[in-house]
Amino acid sequence: MTFRRAVAAGTLVLLAAIAAAASAARADDTYTVSGRDIFSVGNGDVHSETIYRGRQRLSIGRSSDGTTYVARVEYDKDGDGGKQHATATYSSTLLRSGEMRDGTSHDPDYLTVLNQPFAVQLDQPTMRDLGHVKRPVPFDFPSPMTGAPLRGTLRRLPDAMVAGVRAMGIAFEATGPLHGTLPDRPAMALAGAIRMKGTAYYAYTTALLVSLEATLAIDGNIDDSARRAPVSIVYTRSIRAAAGQQAARTPNPRGT
Repeated sequence: MTFRRAVAAGTLVLLAAIAAAASAARADDTYTVSGRDIFSVGNGDVHSETIYRGRQRLSIGRSSDGTTYVARVEYDKDGDGGKQHATATYSSTLLRSGEMRDGTSHDPDYLTVLNQPFAVQLDQPTMRDLGHVKRPVPFDFPSPMTGAPLRGTLRRLPDAMVAGVRAMGIAFEATGPLHGTLPDRPAMALAGAIRMKGTAYYAYTTALLVSLEATLAIDGNIDDSARRAPVSIVYTRSIRAAAGQQAARTPNPRGT
């Protein structure tokens, strides 16, 4: 899930990916990752919980095509089926045309920093625009797990020290309908509502995402006239940059 800056009639709308170009030679960025999925049907008739904990590396490189971001996560997955060790990867390239193109990726549990509600890196004009936000503003984007349209508001938070650097804070909240299946439960058709909320922090020195806390909640019913059982699903994800690594980075933003 990603977003773009756009200003129309005084309203900031965040819709698709914008990222800054990075220096050709740089060390990888490291993040800690955790998450929890809670699924229940009926009055506790079916209940499952899965916990994720891991660490990931983000590589940023430049080529003749543009700027490429590659994230790799090593994590433990602890659920009803026992504890498993897994690996997830995700890659995206910001083409010189400004288009963001995803590469070959495998992130079924939505743990990579590139597969989240906000872009992993912003350009400097976007950072400046966000710095001038004084009141909640509307924004739209598709749900990261379902593709359903979500509409909500975004607001500035006070700056904070994250991973040893000063960072700009953003709080977001959005809702939307759900009619269809989920990637992790393709056999179950659901009808209901989605609510997403959380916070994101970007380092002033690099415009990189250094912290993300996001919760996606689904409440509805099995979309089957013969089984109107209520369903509740909650996904939470926490991604945080390792302390100290951001201070030495300097951005090389792409002009807009």
